[in-house]
Amino acid sequence: MGFLRGILMLTACALGWAIFRVPAPAEDAANSKTADRPVFSKQVGPLLAQYCVRCHGGTKPKAGLALDNYKDDAAALRAREVWERVGPLVRAHEMPPAKQPQPTQAETQLIIAWIDSVTSADTCIGQKDPGRVTLRRLNRAEYNNTVRDLVGVKFQPADDFPADDVGYGFDNIGDVLSLPPLLLEKYLAAAERIVTSALATPDLRTRIMICTPTLATKDECARKILEAFARRAYRRPPTSGEVDRLAKFVRLAESQGDSFDKGIELALEAILTSPNFLFLVERDPTPARAGGPPRISQHELATRLSYFLWSSMPDGELFQQAGKATLNKDGNLENQIRRMLNDPKSRALVDNFAGQWLQLRNLKSFTPDPKRFPSFDESLRAAMLQETEEFFASVIREDRSILDFLDADFTFVNERLAKHYGIPGIHGSRFQRVALTGDQRGGILSQASILAETSNPTRTSPVKRGKWVLENILGTPPPPPPPGAGALNESKASDPSASLRKLMEQHRANPDCASCHARMDPLGFGLENYDAIGAWRDREGGSPIDASGVLPGGQTFNGPRQLKAILMSKQGAFARCLAEKMLTYALGRGLEHYDRCAVDKICDQVARDHYKFSSLVVAIVQSDPFQMRRSKEGQ
Repeated sequence: MGFLRGILMLTACALGWAIFRVPAPAEDAANSKTADRPVFSKQVGPLLAQYCVRCHGGTKPKAGLALDNYKDDAAALRAREVWERVGPLVRAHEMPPAKQPQPTQAETQLIIAWIDSVTSADTCIGQKDPGRVTLRRLNRAEYNNTVRDLVGVKFQPADDFPADDVGYGFDNIGDVLSLPPLLLEKYLAAAERIVTSALATPDLRTRIMICTPTLATKDECARKILEAFARRAYRRPPTSGEVDRLAKFVRLAESQGDSFDKGIELALEAILTSPNFLFLVERDPTPARAGGPPRISQHELATRLSYFLWSSMPDGELFQQAGKATLNKDGNLENQIRRMLNDPKSRALVDNFAGQWLQLRNLKSFTPDPKRFPSFDESLRAAMLQETEEFFASVIREDRSILDFLDADFTFVNERLAKHYGIPGIHGSRFQRVALTGDQRGGILSQASILAETSNPTRTSPVKRGKWVLENILGTPPPPPPPGAGALNESKASDPSASLRKLMEQHRANPDCASCHARMDPLGFGLENYDAIGAWRDREGGSPIDASGVLPGGQTFNGPRQLKAILMSKQGAFARCLAEKMLTYALGRGLEHYDRCAVDKICDQVARDHYKFSSLVVAIVQSDPFQMRRSKEGQ
């Protein structure tokens, strides 16, 4: 078999490298003009010069944002990405900063109207650009899950694969999932292990060897076995030519004196090392006819859906609907979504979407100072993580409002976590749902997993917590710190006994730091009642906790309860943030300006349906970016 496995390796290498010769996406179509847009040079530019250029101009503009570069309408209209960055800040009254001269309400509305007209220049009318998803390989979680559902083996062969790269916050982004030579070697070794184990296990062997050959029916039987396996592995019907090439492995093995089973084994390994299995392959749609949309195929839609909700291959029911071309007819698609959300495999959304959106994976590396936090141990770390996972799972299972993520009257605890939270009457290691009373807990911002992962080993970090809220709740992440901004240096405080709030005030004295910290710090200080491992506290070092804050728009609050009330009032911003995160995850690509109309539509649909979790998933799956694909001709 060494000779034959050498052929298999050469074949896999050739197929693997060939996938990189994929045509580059076509350039985005030029934006259309909006008739009633304010004139930049006469109306908007002078306002920016009056209120913004003082900080965002010159040779060293703050946050690297130079607004004095746009001297005329044409230059300004070409800078869509700049205005997409500026718009949310102006709308939230975070720009200009509170201590700077402020535009009138009318002036602010004029700036916003111009920015909206530029960033939504597609006008969401007519045929829209659905984008192109880059050909991408399965990540480690998807590989393990797919092998589980395809073959039925119990082990997880991808656990020793190289770590997956992350882009846009997720590890399923085609633009960053590379194929290093080491990974190709791992694929070959894993395929041999998977096939050998499956064929040696009676019930798994029966699933694969669906016919018994005779001397007269060997070729027909081999084709039947390989066609059925490839249909599921490739997530579409294989072509006759593909089955022919696979069947050649069986004949080649027999010509070398090996058995029928050995030939089948080698052909199965070839399937498991084929790009058609390792990659989510989507063919370019034919050019649209008479303005019709370039929809992906039924099997590609089933695959997108299953890897979105299950991080795995489609099951028999999805394959059946795709084969009959009825998946997106007569309400079938929505019915399938609800069926899939109720299936235990939807736990993949908790592990892979929530785990990355909420950055729960960072909790594994959190190491608090044992002298300052002696109660922290591995059982508490595990309980912290499980609380948030069970909470997210309950929102899916019960089809609750996504606003429960901001505030809820229940959570899940075991005895260890209940003791940490001061909740009485909970015994044992089993997690159970508990009703919450008082103002200390409710929603993800009060869960110890989030509070710990956004802390430092020795103390809380209002900056990390505030940045986390901006990025994952409000969808307005701050820019990277400017060069030379530096970090908070507690050892050089002018007052050795200074509180953390005082140290932050000294840090913000640097004008390069002030504007971003004015957005982050108040949000973080609103969570100061929680220490670095998420336990409630009223005092620190003998002094009362000051959890008050003033947001850039002038809203004031004191403590996490009032902060959450403000965030609940921004439910539209939160829904949009979550929709953008989930659409990115569902597509496996970052969002572009042409996705804005789709996100608007998703958010409108979710709001109409009272923010139910299922409505968010349904709206994403029904969206143009999910169901369509721009052809290589750009149509």
